[in-house]
Amino acid sequence: MPVRSTDWSKCPLVESDPYKLGGVPILKGTRMQADSIVENYVNGSPIEEISYNFEIPEETIRLVLEYAGAKQKRKTAVPA
Repeated sequence: MPVRSTDWSKCPLVESDPYKLGGVPILKGTRMQADSIVENYVNGSPIEEISYNFEIPEETIRLVLEYAGAKQKRKTAVPA
């Protein structure tokens, strides 16, 4: 499920450079798309898993999610 794109222009952890991934907002010093972190979290991946899979510190993941307001959008498990 695609997540609404966040305006990352004022987030100090994110940069947008036309020479890096065509200007898609990424975490500074990486090629990790900021929206991908949010999408993974909203779709149920725990912060620890995102951190491990993308080699991004957990604190950075938390700050990105806080900036995007994603903690309020997270899907919860539906009982079978």
